[in-house]
Amino acid sequence: MRTTSSLPQGSRELRISSGLQIKRNRESDGMALITLRRNLCHLSDFRIHGALAALKNQPVNHVHKVVREHLCPWFCSLQPEPFRVRFHHACCKKFHSENGNDLHSAGEPVFSQVHDWDRLEQNLKNVDEQIFYRRLNNFTSSEELLHFISTLQTLPDTMAAGALKRICEVERKDGDQRLPKEILENSVFQALCIQFEQEPSNLSNTGLVTALQALTLLYVDPQSSLLLNLLAECQRRLQRGDLEVHSLCVLGESLIKLQGPGCAALELVICQLQGEKLEKFTPGGIVALYRILQACPEKVDQHQTFLNKINNFSLSIVSNLSPTLISQMLTALVVLDQTQALPLFIKLGKCVVRHIPHFTNEELVKVLEAFIYFGHNDRFFTKALEQHVASLCLTLDPEVVSKVMEYCGRKLILSIPILDAVAETFVCQSEKFSPSQISELIEPFGKLNYLPRNASALFRKLENMVLAHFNYFPPKTLLKLLHSCSLIECHPVNFMAKIFSPYFLQQLQGDESYLDRLSLAQLTQLFLTSILECPFYKGPKLLPKYQVKSFLTPCCSLETPVDFQLYKSVKTGLIDLLGARVYFASKVLTPYRYTIDVEIKLDEEGFVLPFTVDEDVHKRVALCVDGPKRFCLNSQHLLGKEAIKQRHLRLLGYQVVQIPYYEIEMLKSRLELVEYLQRKLFSQNAGVRRIIDIFIHQN
Repeated sequence: MRTTSSLPQGSRELRISSGLQIKRNRESDGMALITLRRNLCHLSDFRIHGALAALKNQPVNHVHKVVREHLCPWFCSLQPEPFRVRFHHACCKKFHSENGNDLHSAGEPVFSQVHDWDRLEQNLKNVDEQIFYRRLNNFTSSEELLHFISTLQTLPDTMAAGALKRICEVERKDGDQRLPKEILENSVFQALCIQFEQEPSNLSNTGLVTALQALTLLYVDPQSSLLLNLLAECQRRLQRGDLEVHSLCVLGESLIKLQGPGCAALELVICQLQGEKLEKFTPGGIVALYRILQACPEKVDQHQTFLNKINNFSLSIVSNLSPTLISQMLTALVVLDQTQALPLFIKLGKCVVRHIPHFTNEELVKVLEAFIYFGHNDRFFTKALEQHVASLCLTLDPEVVSKVMEYCGRKLILSIPILDAVAETFVCQSEKFSPSQISELIEPFGKLNYLPRNASALFRKLENMVLAHFNYFPPKTLLKLLHSCSLIECHPVNFMAKIFSPYFLQQLQGDESYLDRLSLAQLTQLFLTSILECPFYKGPKLLPKYQVKSFLTPCCSLETPVDFQLYKSVKTGLIDLLGARVYFASKVLTPYRYTIDVEIKLDEEGFVLPFTVDEDVHKRVALCVDGPKRFCLNSQHLLGKEAIKQRHLRLLGYQVVQIPYYEIEMLKSRLELVEYLQRKLFSQNAGVRRIIDIFIHQN
């Protein structure tokens, strides 16, 4: 390496044979002016003695135009006494040094329009960086990126780090976690890496942390000198407190990927971030804060005070978030269990509505998971989701489709446009769905008690899929799937013999000492279905030891408990109607595992019997006191588990009388309630109706 004797002390520059020159990019007032002044001396417009004096008399707009026409857009900014990073590459045979301080003669006047030049310099810098990164993002291969970089005369360290990061991003998209040999041996790529490896102390904060961030995108040997040198320099600056907010955020996320969330350096990063004013953070910086804290959910209690502060501040920036940042913030709120930040979630949810068409498949899945987790539903969100799914149903990722269905099922949303579109998607593209996705897709149809328009094609396709891939379905997943079909009278007769077999039951139990309660309840209801609704089924029966005694259990019920307030109103009306509490029973467990809200016994002539009497009972009336939780959300459409219960009770000989909440709510007086119950219970028995009429008038 040769250096000229005229090179000032503290000023270094190295030009690579490939034409690439990398310099430190310091944010300093007047730095671009010096670079600009040096370069303008070579322009035809200013080749005169005292060129800067000529510049002084030129309008700023004219200078801007000349600069844009003549200067290479990839220029480097220097300080008045620039420190240019020495850049070594083993493949380079010639190294040159330049004097970057010979700016003007002693008699040359000083430029007076400093503020105008500052604005011009900053505009040029911002525009150049935007163009540079836009060009980088347009390339789809590392070869294109490296060729583009090799054509540049100079390159600041921040842009060099950005180029390195983009190369790693492109290679990561190709699915390989390591850089290919031809990239590693490329002279331009080696030049980039040597720059960061040998003199990391000369890098700007942004260039340093961006280079480290690039290495986290692909597998890098943990003992490589490049990685170790960058990490060591980052930790030195971290301990000195030299890193600003953005660099701290980038470093924090890189440390998580390289050393895990338990490393001591990450604690120091979080500590320093807590000391910063949140007003200094960009919206992306706030979301980066969430991502860093999200990496250590076990320490959420320790960081909760800081999280509360971030949650409150984030309310003011929600409208400035991109779809990607919204998705990431929602994910962090879920992972960190920030259910108390409901105002922030609701505000994010409102922004989600207008961004639904712009989310990627992965982002939309995260958004749906957050809505499910927070238990929130919004009719505008549902409407936007309906439009999105209906218009793109055949192009949506299977994971998105199954997550949309899970959202509808969890929130009990009977969205006919979504359900019909998803059914059509499955019929056309069933081979794209995994067994678990198929189950997640089909279960809501049973839960919401809805048969799509193409029901015959849907369940024919489903049957073929299950027959062809029966052994690939996890036992519990398969049981849930088949049970869901039975709720809407699509009975899995062809599979009942298999699921009642000892072999399947053993698989269902797995390594556990006993079968879980929900699986037993689903098996029992399927067995009851085979008896009541499939009398032609002659296969194996479910052994009694696998049958539950009641479908109504606290943890995993196949029935919805009665609404207490609604039951109290009906109970009062029944006492007025029948004359005494003894004439009806409540919460009656039948021999068929169902629990009846109210049971009334009638003799052969239609007279009401006391509930304690078991002889001469000709008919049993089952009152289903159906509160809002037994219906789909904001509708009068009964849920699948309630529909099958009422269907089975009728097949068992009960006279089922439905008392829905929306009819009770329309009654304005106690007398109206009694008359309503009379019509419901005794409309088919004129004799009893006359007795009841006399009773009502007497009271």
